[in-house]
Amino acid sequence: MTAIAVETTESVRPARATAPRIPLSRVVRIELRKMFDTRSGFWLLASIAITSVLATGALILFAPDDELSYESFGSAIGFPMAVILPIIAVLSVTSEWSQRSGLTTFTLVPHRGRVIRAKAIGVVGIGVVSMIVAFGIGALGNVIGSAINGTDVVWDVTVVDGLNIVLGNVLGMLIGFMLGVLLRNSPGAIVGYMIYAFVLTGLTELLASSQTWYADIRGWVDVNYAESFLFSFDGGLTAQQWAHLGVTHLLWLVLPLAIGLRLLLRSEIK
Repeated sequence: MTAIAVETTESVRPARATAPRIPLSRVVRIELRKMFDTRSGFWLLASIAITSVLATGALILFAPDDELSYESFGSAIGFPMAVILPIIAVLSVTSEWSQRSGLTTFTLVPHRGRVIRAKAIGVVGIGVVSMIVAFGIGALGNVIGSAINGTDVVWDVTVVDGLNIVLGNVLGMLIGFMLGVLLRNSPGAIVGYMIYAFVLTGLTELLASSQTWYADIRGWVDVNYAESFLFSFDGGLTAQQWAHLGVTHLLWLVLPLAIGLRLLLRSEIK
């Protein structure tokens, strides 16, 4: 009798309610908002537009009339972009450790891979939108500069060139993102990117000019050299240049990112 009653009670016990899984789109929105929430994050993102305006104004004021073209404005805006965007990507990851918010983040969303995926989507989105804003500022500067100097407006950047530039800057952001995942330390990852982008470029250029064997294989191992063709305004890359781009980013981006993700997923969050 008692056994039957217990069995009946257990059989009618309601199933435990489970909370629905948080949609990835919501996690992406949260990660994007976290990039804007702090004062430093806001001004870092605002500096994209500020430096674009400053570079455009400097080109209008100081460049010779025959150099006022859309390509010139794109090149002037491209340098600060190459510095600022990867730093944004680095801080999007390392802020969880430097600001000690990782414990809260990974408690609310226990699946760390989904959080990192959301951060990557947000980083790419910011990179694309930032480049669109920069192209708009450059186009406006091209029109204003030509009107002030009384020269014809020169539109010498094709759609393919523009897409290549966007791809180049997004790849630069992903390198910064990879360093953030791998090192999980803001100063270390930022210094690592500066070495990668500026110091390593000079060293490999010197090595290629002095060593024939390295010059022959440079396209397959030098990621900065492979990326440089995306900013050449030549109307597109050859098949071999695309192959160089794929192989170098497999070595310098995909493999280190895979190692960093494995370490991040297995590390203890404090």
